[in-house]
Amino acid sequence: MNKPQIYKSNALVEASYRLSLYEQRIILSCISQVRRDEKLTDQKIYTITVKELSDNFGIRADRAYQHARKACEKLFDRRVTLYEEPNGNSKAKIRLTRWVQEVIYQEDLGEISLRFSHAMVPYLSQLTEQFTHYPLEDISKLTSPYAVRLFEFLAQWQSTGYREVDIEWLRETLQLEERYPAIKDLKKWVIEPSVAQINKSTPMEIEWEQKKKGRKITHLVFKFKYQKNDANRQPKTIVESEDKPSMFGIPASIIKRHAQPGDSWHDAAIRALEKSKR
Repeated sequence: MNKPQIYKSNALVEASYRLSLYEQRIILSCISQVRRDEKLTDQKIYTITVKELSDNFGIRADRAYQHARKACEKLFDRRVTLYEEPNGNSKAKIRLTRWVQEVIYQEDLGEISLRFSHAMVPYLSQLTEQFTHYPLEDISKLTSPYAVRLFEFLAQWQSTGYREVDIEWLRETLQLEERYPAIKDLKKWVIEPSVAQINKSTPMEIEWEQKKKGRKITHLVFKFKYQKNDANRQPKTIVESEDKPSMFGIPASIIKRHAQPGDSWHDAAIRALEKSKR
């Protein structure tokens, strides 16, 4: 059985928003159900059970039920600020929207259903370039919403294993507002715990350091890699090979033509399929 996968446009990964841990778990569980070989519309309803949340994220069932209703109520009001089009064509405009247009919680069945907002749909489907991809289980043991975001920020750059982050950009993207104004507090409550969790509970290994401009710390530099015994999650590059299969009815030669550095064979096939529909 295929493991649930997360696909997000890089513009969504770098969007400014704040979600609690349980809200993120609900959103990501539904994103993992999005079929990339089918057109997504804002009428599509995605459902996750509280039991599935409990099983997928290692939460006690009673705690999962305890947090589910509260997370659903808040999720409906959560906003997200996007700065680019889904595939990275920046038009210097700010798009303020919601994650979802509807959330339904059936307490007796322990089911959460939602429909993504119309504006959100292109950032989750029909992605042909500039997207981030990782297995849902990679972040299943993380217990900090900041750790989930940091993991995604770095997974976006997995082909290089290096990312330099402007501290002010990070504050805005995580919507920290007035919290942790001192760099020592930001490191203590956001960066250090997140790095520790990622190193302990995901296949990613991170080292990081500060970067100064004069006496002021302005950037954080992250160097990371995936564990050697977890090769299936390493960035894959398409190679010339005659034994690669066709997918979705698309010949291997066409898939190869649409492949980009960092693609898996499946990703390249999806890209070829989507471009054939234009």
